[in-house]
Amino acid sequence: MVLDLDLPPAELALQLVNISSVSGEEQALAGAIGGALSALPHLTCRRDGDTVVAQTSLGRRRRVIVAGHLDTVPVAGNLPGRLADGRLWGRGSVDMKGGLAAMLAAAVRLDSPASDVTWVFYDNEEVAQAKSGLGRVQRHHPDWLAGDFAILCEPTNARLEGGCNGTIRVVVRAHGTAAHSARPWMGVNAIHGLVPALGRLVRFEPATVRVDGLDYREALNAVGIEGGTAPNVIPDRAAVTVNYRFAPDKPESEARRILEALFEGYQVEVVDSAPSARPGLTNPAAGRLAAITEAHGGGPAIAKEGWTDVARFYQAGIPAVNLGPGDPSLAHQDDEACPAEQIGRVADILVEYLVRN
Repeated sequence: MVLDLDLPPAELALQLVNISSVSGEEQALAGAIGGALSALPHLTCRRDGDTVVAQTSLGRRRRVIVAGHLDTVPVAGNLPGRLADGRLWGRGSVDMKGGLAAMLAAAVRLDSPASDVTWVFYDNEEVAQAKSGLGRVQRHHPDWLAGDFAILCEPTNARLEGGCNGTIRVVVRAHGTAAHSARPWMGVNAIHGLVPALGRLVRFEPATVRVDGLDYREALNAVGIEGGTAPNVIPDRAAVTVNYRFAPDKPESEARRILEALFEGYQVEVVDSAPSARPGLTNPAAGRLAAITEAHGGGPAIAKEGWTDVARFYQAGIPAVNLGPGDPSLAHQDDEACPAEQIGRVADILVEYLVRN
């Protein structure tokens, strides 16, 4: 499909929504975006797998990175998309093809920004950290992601959101002894053995932590459970998967220690983990963007609930914030819908910031 970058941002976003790009299947969308950006004479385009990186090379003193992910969670009868009632409906409209459209609409207008700009469209954000296209480019081509400040166009209702919680997922395992279910005294039931662990989980009270003036709500939840081999066998193995979203006042190592202490006596295996990021709003570049966003009706900055790739930039020493169209609470919902006006507004904010910064 050939993208028309001259369309109004919401109509451009509809084109993006209608190119299905479930995680691992971003090739068509990466090709369409790469082809459209390669036609712009002020940008140099590179590609690593299904990640597209387009850069200006104007010799400016500073470089700003603007990034967004191509992939969506699986389609649930919500494609093709549509524009109706002032909203863009369809899979990915919020997370985050509205943001991608705002990026593209800004990129086509910014042939002479005050700072050099790197536009990053990357694959595999919605899956395990090891598959991340942004992480892959950081490893393979760190020079492509060199910069002084980064904006991640994740959904924020077109207001600035600082930092993000970290996330760690562990499997808590209980072991028993198999036996016939008619003679349970001959065995040890591993599922029953998880009951104390589940009780500790229910009683745990996650904190709200203030970091650099913003409040981050932590969360600790069971997200999966398994056990048993047959209906007439006492299970000798059982496991509960637990996800901890921790505030940016602590590193991953501390989050892991908290879980190991909570589930003392059980085998605890870390299966996925990603660091948190502090807000970074004291950075002058973030302050200027915050002022422009507020002037466009975004309101004061708040904490990002959940994890985003601002953490990757933070770990690389690049201050980063979240700014994009759409209500993040609707991300991944079957009735996902993004206000059309916000897509254009975020594009305008990006343009105003990049021509002045």
